[in-house]
Amino acid sequence: MLSFGGVAAETVMLYPNIFGDAPASLERAREFMVAGGPSDYFPPLGATVVLSGLAAVLLTWRDPRLRWWVAGAAAAFIACEFLFSAVFFWPRNEIMFVDPVGTHSPQYLRQVAGEFVAGHRVRLAGGAVTAVLAFTALLRFARDTARAAVAAEAAR
Repeated sequence: MLSFGGVAAETVMLYPNIFGDAPASLERAREFMVAGGPSDYFPPLGATVVLSGLAAVLLTWRDPRLRWWVAGAAAAFIACEFLFSAVFFWPRNEIMFVDPVGTHSPQYLRQVAGEFVAGHRVRLAGGAVTAVLAFTALLRFARDTARAAVAAEAAR
C-alpha cells in the first residue's frame, strides 16, 4: 500500500513536470534530479516490498482465509512493479535520462516519453490491485482477530 501511495504521488507531482513537454521537460528533469530522484527511492522500496511480500506469503500460507489474498498481492506487485518495470521502463529510462543529451532525436524522445506514460498507467493499475488485495487480507485478519478476541472474552 505504501508503494502504491508513492507511485500515485509520483504520478501527480512529478509526471506532469517530467513528461509534459518532451524533450525539453526531460532535460529540466535531468537538471533538477541531480541529488536524488525516483530511481533512488523506488528500487530499495521495491526490493523491500518483494521481500516482505514473500515473507507475508510464507507466514500466512497456513491460513486459507488469507493465503490467496496475500499471494495475489505479492504476485501482482512482482508482475506489475518489478518484472514489467525491468522489461518496459528500465530501457526507456536509459534512453531518456542516462544516454547523453543529443543522442536521440526530439521526435524519438517524445515517442519514448509517451510510451513511458502509457506504460505507467499499467503499473499504476497493478499497484492499485496490489494495494486492494493486501488491504483485503489485512481487513480479514483484523476482523478474524477481533471475532476471536470477543469469543475468548465471552467464554470467560
